[in-house]
Amino acid sequence: MLLSSDLLSGIPGLRHAFFTREGGVSNGIYAGLNGGLGSSDAPAHVLENRRRMAEHMGVAPDRFLSLHQTHSPDVVTATGPWDGEVRPKADAVVTRTEGLAIGITTADCGPVLFIDPVRRVIGAAHAGWKGALTGVLESTLQAMEELGAERAQIIAAIGPMIRQPSYEVGAEFVERFLDADAEHAMFFLPSPRERHAMFDLAGFIRMRLEKAGVLMIDDLGADTYADERFFSYRRSVHRKEPDYGRHVHAIALEG
Repeated sequence: MLLSSDLLSGIPGLRHAFFTREGGVSNGIYAGLNGGLGSSDAPAHVLENRRRMAEHMGVAPDRFLSLHQTHSPDVVTATGPWDGEVRPKADAVVTRTEGLAIGITTADCGPVLFIDPVRRVIGAAHAGWKGALTGVLESTLQAMEELGAERAQIIAAIGPMIRQPSYEVGAEFVERFLDADAEHAMFFLPSPRERHAMFDLAGFIRMRLEKAGVLMIDDLGADTYADERFFSYRRSVHRKEPDYGRHVHAIALEG
């Protein structure tokens, strides 16, 4: 039903989960544990799946929080359940409130969970290529510091995402990264197709974290495209499916 980080698992009073698609009630192309409120899955199935995830995290469903993600560098701070049914538009969330599970949704993009185990501040970031390039990881770290975290103490866990052997991109994509920094060339390998390359999103995320001063990083290494335990936007496109399921990856301080 889930994957966990060895680094995070040893921290007292912390719960976290990188949920797979196993253990849910959805069917068809959403089969399993689809937590995507923005998907076209039956709403009752999505709510039941999220209830099961909340139960695993040890919180009530209204305290199992996710965002309306826009591939931005924007971060919000959570102090309790969202006010009303509208989720904040952002791609990362931080908190120091106990008994509150904060999460992000993915279906190929990179989920990153954070904790300062001394100051007891946590964060969750949705790092697709655009968010990673425009600073969502750095924004998350800054927001955690504003809650009292110390950057040198922060631990980050990188979860399941599309990996380099599965992530072919076009020339314009490569140019965008090289325009930002010529050293980004190290994250691309040649593709069998002309004017295409294979992109290492996980490596790029790790580099950004290291440059930002995060000293302890755990990467689970799972490939959402190649591994059928996971939903994958790109796989759904290649199969010409009309939609796709979403994972929720969450972290919580036990109350």
